[in-house]
Amino acid sequence: MIHKEAFSDPARERIIFTRRLILSMFIMLVMGLTIISRYVDLQVNQFQDFATHSDNNRVHVRPMAPTRGVIYDRNGEILADNRSSSNLSIIRERADDLDQLINKVGSLITLTDNDITRFYSQLKRRRPFEPTPLKFNLTEKEQAILAVNQHILGGTKVSAKLTRFYPKRDLFTHVVGYVGRINERESKIIDPINYSGTDSIGKIGIEKFYEESLLGEVGSDHVETNARGRVMRVIDHVSPVAGNDLQLHLDSRLQQVAYEAFSGERGALVAIEIETGGVLAMVSAPSYDANPFVSGISQKAYDALLNSADKPMFNRSIKGQYPPGSTIKPLFGLIGLQSQSITTETKIEDPGYFLMEGIERPWRDHNSERGGHGKGVDLAKAIIESCDVFFYKMGVKIGIDTLAASSQAFGLGKKTDIDLPGERSGIMPSRIWKKSARGASWFDGDTINVSIGQGFMLTTPLQLAVMTASIASRGDLIQPQIVKSINGVENPTIKVAENSKISDKYWNYIHDSMRDVVHSNRGTARGINKDLTYSIAGKTGTAQVISINASDEYDRSKISERQWDHALFVAFAPAEDPKIAVALIVENGEHGSSAAAPIARTVIDTYIKSAMSENDAQNLTATNASYLNSLQGYNVYGEQ
Repeated sequence: MIHKEAFSDPARERIIFTRRLILSMFIMLVMGLTIISRYVDLQVNQFQDFATHSDNNRVHVRPMAPTRGVIYDRNGEILADNRSSSNLSIIRERADDLDQLINKVGSLITLTDNDITRFYSQLKRRRPFEPTPLKFNLTEKEQAILAVNQHILGGTKVSAKLTRFYPKRDLFTHVVGYVGRINERESKIIDPINYSGTDSIGKIGIEKFYEESLLGEVGSDHVETNARGRVMRVIDHVSPVAGNDLQLHLDSRLQQVAYEAFSGERGALVAIEIETGGVLAMVSAPSYDANPFVSGISQKAYDALLNSADKPMFNRSIKGQYPPGSTIKPLFGLIGLQSQSITTETKIEDPGYFLMEGIERPWRDHNSERGGHGKGVDLAKAIIESCDVFFYKMGVKIGIDTLAASSQAFGLGKKTDIDLPGERSGIMPSRIWKKSARGASWFDGDTINVSIGQGFMLTTPLQLAVMTASIASRGDLIQPQIVKSINGVENPTIKVAENSKISDKYWNYIHDSMRDVVHSNRGTARGINKDLTYSIAGKTGTAQVISINASDEYDRSKISERQWDHALFVAFAPAEDPKIAVALIVENGEHGSSAAAPIARTVIDTYIKSAMSENDAQNLTATNASYLNSLQGYNVYGEQ
C-alpha cells in the first residue's frame, strides 16, 4: 500500500508565518522608535544648534566701517580727508581653491608680493564670511578686467571703500601723520570688534595720538544670503558712528612759507601762539609724501626713505636733540639776575678767552675776534653781541644746580607733553644727572660748557619754542597743543607754571636786549631788520657738531659739510605785545644770523600780515616806527 506524503502543512506554516510577522513587526517597531527618537533628538534637543548652523550659512553679520574723522587746519583747510577707492577682496568660504584663485587674479592684474603677504596675514584675523582685502586702489582698467572675468573668479568681490588721503602731501606729514594697514603686532593689542570694519590704524603724528577719537564706532548689517552668497534681504542694521573731526592750531599758509624757506636745507621750525600755546607751524625738513603709506608703500620706496642720509622720516621738531648754543643766553641771563649772581650793572672784560683757575685749557669766545669784546661788557651787550666770556663767568658764579632747576621752570630738560607721540625730553644736565647717566662727578668745566648751551645740554626745537614763548609772556609756561578743537569743542589752554616772582625790571631788561639783537646796529641778527615795520626780539645761536682744540681755528673748508656748525634762532614778535614765538635750527647752517634768522623773519612776516586786522597792523606799524626811529644815531647802550 502506497502512502502519499503531504506537500504542505497549513498549521505549521501558519505558526512560521506568525513568528515571522511578529519578528518583522518588532524590527519595524524598533526601527520606527529609533527613527522617532532620532527625529525628536534632532527637532527638540538639537534644534538650537542646527538652527544656529543654518543661520550661519544663511545669515551673516557684515561690519560697516565708520567714516574716519577729517582733520582741518585753523582756517578750515583739509589736511586729512577720506576718498572713495575700489578694492578687491576674497571671501574665503566662497573660494574652492584659494591659491589657484589668487594665481588667476595675478594673471589678470598686477599683484605684488606685498599684496599677497598682507592678504594671508589678514586672513588669519578675519571672521567667517568676512571679505579679506587683496588689492587696494584698483584702476578703472583693472576693475573692467575683473568684471569681465567674474565668472571664473568665484569668491572675489570688488567694492568701494573710503581711503585716507592727504592733500598737502609732504607739508604736514610729521605732525598730522598717516594711517596704514594694521600689522601683526597691532592686531594683538587692538579691540577686534572696533576694528572689524577697517584694516587701517594711525601710525604716527595726530593720526596716532588721536586714533580713538578719529576712528569712530563700527556698525553692522545682519543679512540673509543664498547659496551663492548673494544678499537676499537685510534683517537688521546698526549704523556706524563717524569719527570726530579735528581742527588744528596749524596754519597751512604759515607751514608752507616755513617749509619753503628751508629751501632744501635740513632742519626744523616750531612757531607757537603765545597766548594759547597753539602750534601754528611745525616743520621738519626734508619731509616726504604720506599717501603711499596708506595702502602700502613698496619696499624699494620705503628703503630709499629709510636709508636716506637726510633722514626725511625723522621728525626733527620733537625728536631732534641739539645743543641750543647761544639761544639759551637770554634765559640764563634772566636766571643770573633773579638769583642775584649778577646785576644789570655787572660788567666784565672780554679778552677773547676765559681761564679757569687750575685749568690750562682756555675757553674761547666763539663770537668775537681774537681780541674779544673788550672792556665794559654787561649782560645786555653780552646778549646783543653774544659774548661767551660773560656767560662763562656768570655760569660758574650761578652754579649748575640753580641753572638746572630754574631752566626746568621754562620747559627745558623735560617733555612738553604736546599732543604728539614720540616726543623726546632733551637734557638739562645737573650733578645728579651726570652721576646717574655717566657715573661721574660734575666739574666747573661742565658748567662753563653748559653756560653757552653746549656740553651735555640738549634741547628740541619744540622746547626752544616753548622757552621763547615763556620768556615773551614774562614767565607763563603754556603747554603746547596741536589740536584746537574736537567736533567744535575747544581744547582748553593749559598753564603749566608761572614765573611771576621775577621782577618786571628784569623782564624789561631781557626783552629790550633781545629786541636789540635784531634792531641794534651791532646785534647779531641785525641783518633781518631791513624794512621791518614792527619789532622782533630774538637771539641767534651756533651749536658745534664736532669739538675743536682751543689752539685751532674753525675752518669749514677742512671738514665735511655734515660737520659744520648748526645754526639756530629764537624770536618773538611784536616785541611790545608778543603774539608769536618761533624757534628753528638749520643743520650745518653755521651761523644763526645768516642761515636761521631770515627764515624766522619770513615766518613772522607772514603771521603778522595774516593774523592781524588791518587796523591793528597800522597801529602796530606806527608804534614800532616810533621805536625804530628812536634807535637812529645811538649805539647799543643808547648813547649818542
